[in-house]
Amino acid sequence: MSSSLTLDFADAAARRNVARSSRGLNVVQLHDELWRITLPEGEVLGYIERFAARHGARYRAKRFLPRQRRFLVDGEVWAMDDAIECFASL
Repeated sequence: MSSSLTLDFADAAARRNVARSSRGLNVVQLHDELWRITLPEGEVLGYIERFAARHGARYRAKRFLPRQRRFLVDGEVWAMDDAIECFASL
């Protein structure tokens, strides 16, 4: 396996929708590997980034902590829907 992995775009739901609503959250694709997660009224909860891993694409959920002006990694998962779920419990 090569060291520069090409991401597999098999997750059609992640690739197909530039903006969508999921579990009461807005998911806006900023580019091929980054989505912004907001509440319907516009408050930014965080981001999901897709990255190459040894066995395929992974998704990292990063929650925004506005008072601390930083991000906290909530999890790294294999599916976009699982990454969105990290924000649904906030």
